[in-house]
Amino acid sequence: MEWYQALILAIVQGLTEFLPISSSAHLILPAQLFGWEDQGLAFDVAVHVGSLAAVVWYFRNDLWRIALAWLNRIFKGVKSDDSKLAWQVIYATIPAALVGLAADDFIEAHLRSITVIATTTIVFGMCLGWADKFGSRRYELAQLTMAAAIMIGIAQALALIPGTSRSGITITAALLLGLNRHSAAQFSFLLSVPLILAAGGLKTIELATSDIAVHWGNLLLGATMSGITAYICIRTFLAFIDRIGMTPFVIYRLILGAALFGIALI
Repeated sequence: MEWYQALILAIVQGLTEFLPISSSAHLILPAQLFGWEDQGLAFDVAVHVGSLAAVVWYFRNDLWRIALAWLNRIFKGVKSDDSKLAWQVIYATIPAALVGLAADDFIEAHLRSITVIATTTIVFGMCLGWADKFGSRRYELAQLTMAAAIMIGIAQALALIPGTSRSGITITAALLLGLNRHSAAQFSFLLSVPLILAAGGLKTIELATSDIAVHWGNLLLGATMSGITAYICIRTFLAFIDRIGMTPFVIYRLILGAALFGIALI
């Protein structure tokens, strides 16, 4: 892989990991349009590290506070909104982890076609638009119940289907359950931490036990650019989401899905 390919793919990954527009739909485009080879396992690990670093750094104060509250709940029995949020993130992560372990091989073998990605890009984009239009948006994150958090976690498991978008489906579920836009996005981003950590860890183990040659320059470039763009994306998205809503992302997904269908027909 050439350095400019690594640069472009890292920027795409950093932007689409947290926007509700599907990273898999975008990462397939360069290969289809320009005939690029798959970026490979090592590069996947690098961009996951970059994305994880971005979300952890952005939410560093929140994550530290939540972690301390969780430990106080475990060892001292002290209840708080932050300890409740910690348990909500943990329980909401379980469905995707279980489905990933059970169905990863099936998804890899049967659900990575352009047609599937185009379909899920459009269908779940329309779901996002519906949720944004008809969700009550009256609840703050502190008012999220455990049952609602688990339902968002179940929705997150659908993101294992390429084209769905992890952030898109979790924000959709959160909006349908009455969270306001900012709280929905914040919970979605917090949910990404254990999931990206788990996915990156599994890929790292797979890489360590393989004989794949590693191009360290491309990996460093990929991790750095993915982290920078992901951080900018998170910061900008949370700053403007209440004003712009989800409509621009819904329209973009519809256009992208149509473009992917066009590519599939060529």
